[in-house]
Amino acid sequence: MTDETKNADSRIKLITGDPKRAIRNLSFPMMLIMILIVSYQIVDSIWVAGLGADALAALGFISPIFMVIVGLAQGLGAGATSLIARCIGAKDKDNADNAAMHAILITAVLSVVLPVVLILLLKDILLAIGAASVLTLATQYGQIIFAGSFALLFNSVGSSILRAEGDMKRATYAIAISSILNMVIAPIFIYTLNMGISGAAVATVLSSSVAAVAIFYWILIKRDTYLAFKFKDFHFDPRIIKDILGVTLPASVEQFIMSVLTVGINTMLVIAAGTTAVAVYTAGWRIVSMGIIPALGIETAVLTVAGVAYGAKNYKNLEISCHYAIKLGGIISLVLAVTTYIFAPNIAWLFAYSANSGDMIPMIAEFLRIFCVFFMAIPFGLASTAVFQAAGKGTTSLLLVVIRDLVLSLIAAYILGIVLHLGATGIYWGIVIGVILGSAISYLYFRLFLRSLKREEMGDVNIRKFKGERIN
Repeated sequence: MTDETKNADSRIKLITGDPKRAIRNLSFPMMLIMILIVSYQIVDSIWVAGLGADALAALGFISPIFMVIVGLAQGLGAGATSLIARCIGAKDKDNADNAAMHAILITAVLSVVLPVVLILLLKDILLAIGAASVLTLATQYGQIIFAGSFALLFNSVGSSILRAEGDMKRATYAIAISSILNMVIAPIFIYTLNMGISGAAVATVLSSSVAAVAIFYWILIKRDTYLAFKFKDFHFDPRIIKDILGVTLPASVEQFIMSVLTVGINTMLVIAAGTTAVAVYTAGWRIVSMGIIPALGIETAVLTVAGVAYGAKNYKNLEISCHYAIKLGGIISLVLAVTTYIFAPNIAWLFAYSANSGDMIPMIAEFLRIFCVFFMAIPFGLASTAVFQAAGKGTTSLLLVVIRDLVLSLIAAYILGIVLHLGATGIYWGIVIGVILGSAISYLYFRLFLRSLKREEMGDVNIRKFKGERIN
């Protein structure tokens, strides 16, 4: 047995064994990956903030559009991970291999179609969402980012394939190199080469491409993964496409909903407090994104571990996966919330260090302190919806996100910020209240789902006993 085979087998034993150990081993590297990704996004914001509030606001208007690509990439990754993990749990390696190759095929198609559509429609979209005052800056940044989105798509799907078989080490290596490279070259392109906001976009695309090349080499050239990418053995199966898309499309729409939420919040902020409030929200949300990384990393681990448990019909491990994820995420989130609350003004300074943006410091600090409550609620919602994605029930996960973000958060933000005239502060509290209520609903629905699975399992056991079969 070769070292590569031993490593692959050990990874499979990890994700099919103790769910608590598997979640820890998968989630902490994923947290590091996300920290690195958000870090270079924050560094981008810091460098761009030096160009003034308009440049930072332009980034804010591009973000919800870019989330369409991020949503499709993450959705496709979730769909691939879910199906591959379920196949591994059911000990069906052939279908696991074929599912991975189908995911690569879908990625290739999206990498061609999506950038073309978004670049052609970019100016019209920006005008529609109220970015007229920063149209030139937003267009300059968006065109470059969207043209290089193929790297993001392949990184997301390739990393998801590696995660599905428990290989976090190489996914971490690739993203680490990409993120550190971006932090180093961004100021060179922005200031040294005098490219401004376009330089930030170029740096992001170049660094993402490095990670894409590394992942491409590992899974398609070196081929030492547990999953076999032998395209001569590939056989197109519409059922696999349907299964992947059954999670991909709802998961992608979930990200699109986040874009709709961002557009809605930006619109309300412009009405209630002007474009400066959009800049504050953009800067503050970057820090919030850092604060919820533990919950997101754990959610990603749950997708693999719960998928394996569901495929093996081990519902006890499915329950342990969700509850342990909530416990672990809650403890880490509490520490981060307290730290953020105490040091909010210091953190805010990083996004308002120039003479052009110094007035935003107290506003960003207020935003961060309000969203410390958000940190504590999010582990419940993310872990619960991850279980539904792992089980291939993407539509259920989508419904829960719609209730949380489009129904509860937007309505609460509108009532507090616009109707009750509480301004930006009311809008921020509305988002937090919506997430608290939505996360509670998601967890309660998970409990109902688990109860139905256990009843179904008990029914199967009783039937087998009646037939005289041996029960393991």
